[in-house]
Amino acid sequence: MAETRRIPDNRARGRGPGVRAVAAGSVGNFVEWYEFAVYGFLATVLAERFFTPAGGGAAEGLVRTYASFALAFFFRPLGAVLFGRLGDRFGRRPVLIGVVALMSGATALIGLLPTYGTAGALAPWLLTLLRIVQGLAAGGEFGGAVAVLTEFAPPGRRGRYGAWQSFTVALGLLGGAGVTAVTAAALGADRLSAWGWRLPFLAAVPLGLVALWLRAGLAETPEFLERAESPEVRLGWGALALAAARVTGWAAAGYTFLVVLPSYLQTSLHTGLSQALLAAAVANAGFAAAILPAGVLSDRVGRRPVLLAGAALVVVAALPVLGLLRSPTASPVAKALALAGAGAVVGLMAGPGPALLAEMFPARVRWTGLGLAYALSNAVFSGCAGLIITEAVRRTGNADVPAYYAAGACAVSAVALVARAPHEERRRKR
Repeated sequence: MAETRRIPDNRARGRGPGVRAVAAGSVGNFVEWYEFAVYGFLATVLAERFFTPAGGGAAEGLVRTYASFALAFFFRPLGAVLFGRLGDRFGRRPVLIGVVALMSGATALIGLLPTYGTAGALAPWLLTLLRIVQGLAAGGEFGGAVAVLTEFAPPGRRGRYGAWQSFTVALGLLGGAGVTAVTAAALGADRLSAWGWRLPFLAAVPLGLVALWLRAGLAETPEFLERAESPEVRLGWGALALAAARVTGWAAAGYTFLVVLPSYLQTSLHTGLSQALLAAAVANAGFAAAILPAGVLSDRVGRRPVLLAGAALVVVAALPVLGLLRSPTASPVAKALALAGAGAVVGLMAGPGPALLAEMFPARVRWTGLGLAYALSNAVFSGCAGLIITEAVRRTGNADVPAYYAAGACAVSAVALVARAPHEERRRKR
């Protein structure tokens, strides 16, 4: 019981978790989103290697690649429930160690898979199987990471500490874009397509080892240690639905502007791979720059106002941004600013988002509740983003589809953010 008393006392005096604790809580998100970024940025190459038999169309192969991408997201809710129940019952630390080991191993194995030319129809099934494993692990990762960061946070600073989860997501996306871009530039298109695509996936091995080392020394959170003193609670399905709706815009706009963008630019605007990856890097840089300030701001004015501002800006600006990207007369500087601005608007939602979700659920069901809400919204609006956008553009020829998709989802979030969940304001002030 001594440890249980000592940790809350430190929090009361304003001392937050150490650097290692923050890193351990958020490092898994870096690994997760690094891989998802690599998969998204190499979607056209993976379509050729795994989903396009001889004579198959490039657009058809890309749709199949995104279908595999989407399938993994639909296993996230299952992972959120499975690992969330374990984490809420047995502790944050041991489950987070298992999750990051599973995720890193599956990512590295993708880099070792035989392609369609070697294994035939077995190749896409093997890739899809590993994507499912990643989806399960990723479903557990988010809830545990946010629980650790927000439960270690000093009073009044949950937005700041929770924002580190989103910030490492941005770093993972930037890392995926950077590694893919460097690999593509160093090897050239032919060698990248032949074997170079494997290298970014194999980089998950050292990343995973660092993540395991950090989490091996992670202490248990104060709120989990104190939970024996709190009454039994059940997961509220109303709060779950409201939480999922509130982050729908974050999920859809994030994947539209930060992950799907390179393939969209290549297939719809006929941009080269290097230019598309550079555009993604600019958007993700804007995203990263806005996250931590947005989290800090939410500690002062509340989570919902900041999230609502981000959702409203996406509704207003999505179409103009795509129009500017398509404009032959717009300068490269103007396009870069538009991309960075789009990323920054997503960052307004991603900064306070983790803390908002954490405060909607009590500690006894926090990992399960916030992880499931996030996984459900991402399964529908992130995992399906590439598939829906690519197929809709292919069928309609309308290049504005990504803007309608992101704006529509953010409109749903705006409505949900106006509603008030029971007890969330009380939890925010703790």
